[in-house]
Amino acid sequence: MPARTLPASEPLPHIWSGQCRRDQDLTTGELRRLLALAADVKRTPQRYQSALAGRYLTLLFEKPSLRTRLTFELAVKQLGADCVVSIGPIAEREPVMDVARNLARWTHAIVARVFLQQTVDDLAHFGAVPVVNALSDLYHPCQSFADLQTLTERFGDPAGRTLAYVGDGNNVAHSLLLNCARLGVHVRVATPEGFEPNQNIFEEARIEGERAGARVVHTYDPAEAVTGADAVYTDVWASMGQEQEAARRQAIFAPYQVNEALMARAAAGALFMHCLPAKRGQETTHEVMESAGSVVYDQAENRLHAQKALLLMLLGG
Repeated sequence: MPARTLPASEPLPHIWSGQCRRDQDLTTGELRRLLALAADVKRTPQRYQSALAGRYLTLLFEKPSLRTRLTFELAVKQLGADCVVSIGPIAEREPVMDVARNLARWTHAIVARVFLQQTVDDLAHFGAVPVVNALSDLYHPCQSFADLQTLTERFGDPAGRTLAYVGDGNNVAHSLLLNCARLGVHVRVATPEGFEPNQNIFEEARIEGERAGARVVHTYDPAEAVTGADAVYTDVWASMGQEQEAARRQAIFAPYQVNEALMARAAAGALFMHCLPAKRGQETTHEVMESAGSVVYDQAENRLHAQKALLLMLLGG
């Protein structure tokens, strides 16, 4: 999808639902507009430097963060707004419904990086302000927006391209499935048995893919998934909160390492993608991380621009 520059007279597009709790809160058209806006924000940041002046956001972090926290803080400030940051359990001293109602009285939006999707849903239900899912156990929409921006920068319209995801069928896999499929990107997911994506989310992505002309498949064979793929994506084998499973998972996931031999099965010039942080020597190798096809730091940079676009759509105008 070629990016377009929004004329200064054109109002910023809004997300109709007023929420980004999960990827499905954006229609396909809104997703396309977000990517176009993200490209324009990246190209002409000065145009938006006061777009959210006078707005205040709450950033809630139950999980540690580098990219998510810094890119959201920077996005808020570079748009002329400000934020307050809270680190730690959200409902330790009072229920989420009370936290949400208080925050909605003080700030214009809530960004939440949490353990459970239910926490995001409760914040949105009780808060009466836009809520952005900055990661939950089921979804990681902001990461997938940055991933699609990166694919678009490299390929133009990514429709018809093939992305292979190898590893745990986790929140990152879910958001990639949902958003790639409806933009016409073929998605192949390879996981070990017992680590498949959520069945309902996978089926929803498969149906969206049918509408957009994209094939969405699951396999237990990483070589099958990667063969001929235009991009190969992986993530850590044990996410935050799964540390006690790390040793067991290393043995199970070892055949799913994205190394030079596996990348050689992909299309010529294939991209390597990772949401970071990466454990070199586990889900991927140092050589692949540092290869010419690696776009992991482009993805990290685009978190800033995609999140700016999301905040503009939610709060701008």
